[in-house]
Amino acid sequence: MRFAVLFVPLLALAAPALAKARKPAPAVAAQATPIDLTGRYRVDQGPDVAGDLVLTADRHFEYRLAAGALDEEASGTWAFVGGRTCLTTTPKPVPPVWQAVPATKGPTVRVVWPGGEGISGVGVRIGFDSGELDGGYTLEDGWSLPPGEHRMPRWVELEEPVHDLVSPRFTFGGSSRLVVTLVPNDLGKVDFDGACIDLEGTGLLLHRGEGVMRFYRFDP
Repeated sequence: MRFAVLFVPLLALAAPALAKARKPAPAVAAQATPIDLTGRYRVDQGPDVAGDLVLTADRHFEYRLAAGALDEEASGTWAFVGGRTCLTTTPKPVPPVWQAVPATKGPTVRVVWPGGEGISGVGVRIGFDSGELDGGYTLEDGWSLPPGEHRMPRWVELEEPVHDLVSPRFTFGGSSRLVVTLVPNDLGKVDFDGACIDLEGTGLLLHRGEGVMRFYRFDP
């Protein structure tokens, strides 16, 4: 799975909904009778965002979203928690993994997919024994310290910006070069772990860690 590096965070896309979500919602909290929300809904986050959420009577759901360079999906089950409809992705997604090995030649840091293809646009932050940090963004053939930099790199941290993935801190050890593999696993599959939905008029508000997403009912 490969992704470009232009990314509009969901938090920004959901800004109008977030403003409302911060206000108290006593009617939702006091709701005791579950409401049937089965049906098809379209995401309502602006012209550059497309997606839908389908809730079926057999208590399953399907979710899709495309926002700039970000493509994500999820499927699983829904259940009533109190008076709210809450989503759980099944099976639980396997998170991506970063793996680093020393290199004897090449750039200071190269980030690759498991097949060896380089990944561009990954943020790089390099630390030394002393002084300021250095860094930038990878190209497909990696990222190198500037020619005038004579300090030995000691550690590196990486960030894949489309999915906001941050690597562990990798040490260079006795080497001055690293090749880091990003194993995607279920990259792009959202882990809804009891994410709940509130009814707002004829639409929905889906609460997730990145913010609140607004949907409107769409029955073709």
